Amino acid sequence: MRTTHWLMTATLGLLLTGCAGISTAPTPEARQALAPTGKLRVALQLANPLNVIRDSASGEMKGVAFDLGNELARRLGVPFEPVLYPSVGALLDSGKSGAWDVAFVGFSPARAKEWNFTGLHLEVEFGYLVPAGSAISTMADVDRPGIRVAVQEKSGPDSFFSRTLKNTVMVRASSNPGALEALKSERADVMGSLKPILFDMSNQLPGSRVLDGRPGVDPHAMAMPKGRDPGVAYARRFIEEAKSEGLVKAAIERAGLRGVIVAPLK
Repeated sequence: MRTTHWLMTATLGLLLTGCAGISTAPTPEARQALAPTGKLRVALQLANPLNVIRDSASGEMKGVAFDLGNELARRLGVPFEPVLYPSVGALLDSGKSGAWDVAFVGFSPARAKEWNFTGLHLEVEFGYLVPAGSAISTMADVDRPGIRVAVQEKSGPDSFFSRTLKNTVMVRASSNPGALEALKSERADVMGSLKPILFDMSNQLPGSRVLDGRPGVDPHAMAMPKGRDPGVAYARRFIEEAKSEGLVKAAIERAGLRGVIVAPLK
């Protein structure tokens, strides 16, 4: 009797697994919409562990967007093609000419007018990086007259800090490494960005530290060009499955990120 019950349970489990696989298989229309060239071209911002970081010795790449893009390509049954950019501004500008199929970026209502978005996959803390010996010890010390805050221009942090900081001077650079260089060269007193980026950048500036606390949270989601409606529903379902199956959490851990959590299921 126990053997029969076990066999029935096992059979039911296999059937449910099979049904789950069938339910997540893309239609030909969804595959064509998401990968019109026959490859899934995933836009990735370099030096951003939320997207991709590359080991200088081995060349190995990892990052949340890199891992999720690779998995989406696998489920679509098409090759994965990373398309690398030095900044989010360059990434978004390139997308307007159809250079990529999906990207993983900060969500905002303004961006939603230009791109289709899935539900959120990450919630990322904003933060500040200060150099060794800085008199700035708390977040309250930042928003004061004369304090210069370096940010990557046209980024989520640029928009957020420009809106919330009332007394500082913004020092804009074309990329995150450029913002760090402004801090190194003393053209800025603080670097404002997303905490995972700041923790990564702090390794390049001995004695620097990320301040405790968070001035806000940046929601991140997968973006697609407008006009590819047959693929949107599948992409949105993929993101929810990636969260519920633990894929997003595993990608966060593989990249060693701090200051970021998996967004709640929709």
